[in-house]
Amino acid sequence: MYSYVLLAATALIVAIFLTPQRHKVWTATGIIATAAGGALWLAVRTFLEGEIVIARFTTSLFGEESLVADPLTSLFLAIISVAGIATVIYSRGYVESYLKRYSPAHISLHYTALMLLVVSMMLVVLSSGGFSFLFSWELMTIASFILILFEAERQDVRRAALNYLVMMHIGFMFLVIGFVMLYNATGSANFDAIELYFKQNAPLPLFVILFIGFGMKAGLFPMHIWLPEAHPAAPSHVSAIMSGVMIKTGVYGIVRLMQAIDQNTELLYTIGLIVLLSGIITGLWGVILAAVQNDIKRLLAYSSIENVGVILIGLGIAAVGHAAGSALIGMCGMCGALLHIVNHSLFKTMLFFSAGNIYSKMHTTAMSQMGGLAKQMPITAILALFATVAICALPPLNGFISELLMYIGMFNGVSDGHEVLYSVAAIISLSLIGGVVVLAFTKLYGVVFLGSPRSTHVVECSEVDNFRIGAMVIPATFILFIGLFPHIAVLPISEVAVAVTGGERAIAIDFFTPTLHTLSYVSWALLVVITLLYVAKVRAQRNRKIEEGATWGCGFTAPNTRMQYTGESFSEGLENIAKSLTKNTVDGRSVDKSEIFPTKHNYDIRHKDKVDSLLGRWWVELMHRLNEYVMRLRTGRVNSYITFALVFLVVVLLLTIFGVI
Repeated sequence: MYSYVLLAATALIVAIFLTPQRHKVWTATGIIATAAGGALWLAVRTFLEGEIVIARFTTSLFGEESLVADPLTSLFLAIISVAGIATVIYSRGYVESYLKRYSPAHISLHYTALMLLVVSMMLVVLSSGGFSFLFSWELMTIASFILILFEAERQDVRRAALNYLVMMHIGFMFLVIGFVMLYNATGSANFDAIELYFKQNAPLPLFVILFIGFGMKAGLFPMHIWLPEAHPAAPSHVSAIMSGVMIKTGVYGIVRLMQAIDQNTELLYTIGLIVLLSGIITGLWGVILAAVQNDIKRLLAYSSIENVGVILIGLGIAAVGHAAGSALIGMCGMCGALLHIVNHSLFKTMLFFSAGNIYSKMHTTAMSQMGGLAKQMPITAILALFATVAICALPPLNGFISELLMYIGMFNGVSDGHEVLYSVAAIISLSLIGGVVVLAFTKLYGVVFLGSPRSTHVVECSEVDNFRIGAMVIPATFILFIGLFPHIAVLPISEVAVAVTGGERAIAIDFFTPTLHTLSYVSWALLVVITLLYVAKVRAQRNRKIEEGATWGCGFTAPNTRMQYTGESFSEGLENIAKSLTKNTVDGRSVDKSEIFPTKHNYDIRHKDKVDSLLGRWWVELMHRLNEYVMRLRTGRVNSYITFALVFLVVVLLLTIFGVI
């Protein structure tokens, strides 16, 4: 099987490299669209017919394996397909400005890696486990590493890519250890064997090892430190698919682990608490750090950490609810978590696309140099506002629906007396996260798109091309559909939840589907009211003289842009709480309180995660040490290199004789 896969991959890579420079994007688009079409067709078949076995094969390492599509796989295939198509279409406009800077080989490598990333993610969720899963997982890591290195001439990009590669391989080693433990105990390294392992062996060691491996990819606290560095370094369309989809493969692995646990057991209760606690800490840490950032892409990166935390809160509540005997809480939590996986992939993709539009025109993602961009880039501003409302979980868009399902489950836990303490803790945590999210994205949208321009570059900006706008419309369509028709959108989600938890689909149909049906009417009514108010406003202003003035006048006779809020001043109150969590780097000096009439100041502050320096320092030092030892081997003498080669051959010979290899 692997020989056929290798031949097919080689043919596709050669096709991309042989295509003329300006048409490489269309070759990649054709390949990704074909893969996405096949994946969506498979997903629909699975929902209609049930589990489908695509192929069975035997590997020398872990024995029999297969490629299988089930409801959970189908959900992720749909997410990957939509994001993959939107990403490659968006790249057409984004990469345009780089065509003259980079060679055809450079652009070919970029699109090859993008194709491999999409295909490898599909293989990850299709694989039954073992070698095929680990192979696809590693291919996904290498492809994303190459994508991050698009602007490899920049030192910060190289550092972020290396940081990402090291962290991912640490996580990969945990996965290898976990699958080896599974194979040694059961004779199989497939996900199906985990249930047998949990029944026959102490379950927590294996769960924790695999949880760490998957959590590294998902960006769980404190394994999240690669995420705020990799996303700002990568091209925006790469950040979109990595944040919107790739990190969800880590969540996929965690869901597979939870699926292997028998319901209503003490083990499910314990693991549910672990997942819930991880979600609360990850969500709160991510959202607080997001709110204090003054760089668009770093803010969005920390927001991804926060959303993974929200998903884990839903999964944790689902597990605790099922273990306590409440199928209702379990279904609400699981449906909310699965729907939030879908929702986050949509609005986070849009937000990173918006950041890419801004970067391509401003050549920076620093909020301090923006302001008033809504006038120069009106369509981007409208679409970014659309995604901002969605990520803030406000009606009538999709983010509200998934969090509402979680709240329904948690409030029922309180009213029915099922694990009241944990339900209350989850409610408080989710409420705090939601409040700070509104602060963070009000800051992002207000400082970037509203107010007056803070630099001359803003005035010189213009709207981006239709390809990028069209790519943003794709997720926007699904966001609106889920928000306006939640009772329809939740039906396939409930099928997946039933497959994962073994719960009853009737709970979804009888309990929260009617609530969502009512919510659909409310959302439509809200949309109609907003439209009527806008029409009334336009008509009222038609015959009136409209005077324009400074946005931030506030009664001053000579207002200027320095009087408006900056990103730093907007979140100043929260920064007092976040001081213990961040390590700040300041350029320039702030205005002293004694300065009644302050002169011009240059002041820039960057908030870096303290966990980054605590966990990142050791491997940086290790790399330096290894580099020093390796450099000693570079003697410049041919006889030394021949000696090294002979030593290597002797070692291989001895290991072969003793049967080690």
